[in-house]
Amino acid sequence: MQSDFRPKQIYEQVADQIRAGIRSGEYACGSRLPSERDLAQLLKVSRPAVREAIGALQNEGMVVTRHGSGTYVADSLESTSNVLPMHPEDVQGDADFSPISTLEARLLIEPAIARLAARRAQRDPLAEQYLKQMADVKDITDPLHQARWSKSDRLFHLQLAVMTGDILISRIAEEINKTMAQPLWNRLRDDGIYDPERIQLYVAEHQMIYEAIVAGDEDAAAFYVEGHLKRVQRDISSRE
Repeated sequence: MQSDFRPKQIYEQVADQIRAGIRSGEYACGSRLPSERDLAQLLKVSRPAVREAIGALQNEGMVVTRHGSGTYVADSLESTSNVLPMHPEDVQGDADFSPISTLEARLLIEPAIARLAARRAQRDPLAEQYLKQMADVKDITDPLHQARWSKSDRLFHLQLAVMTGDILISRIAEEINKTMAQPLWNRLRDDGIYDPERIQLYVAEHQMIYEAIVAGDEDAAAFYVEGHLKRVQRDISSRE
């Protein structure tokens, strides 16, 4: 008989410990959680793992994060009553992939994708459409604008793989790209990119990647992709 066992990701284990503290009353409703730095030291994990765990608990409605103030246990956990009684094994298979793991995979493959696309050096109407849609987003605090940005950003990066003309590369990129549609990725990305200046910076970076590809400059295309992804990694790993 085949086992469905899957080792838990680090952020899932961290979320379990914080969730247990909320259930036990160690972290009371409305109280402020320890800082991400303190939680990382207490639980002996990295700060990015704590950030991911906090994001997962935000998606469950168990905690809320206030910019410049910290993360608080929700005032009322009634809305999460369907979450609290669940055992870890009940939700284990549904856990989102770690956004940091996603970025590590992207850092391995996307610079290579940019190089391959630059060898063809062809403009792409869909990629340009996604660039325009991202540039048109002005109020990143608006949920509709956040969703528009999320979709355009994800499809732009996927379109770069299509621009290589390699079906296998596109399939591999599509699998990685699916994790960018998961709630945890969107939560950390939205929390990390929450002001117009940051949005415009990201737009400029996307534009530089695309123009380097169209110009056939493999080195520049790979360099810009790597720099962009490292910035994303910094922005979503921690805000404190």
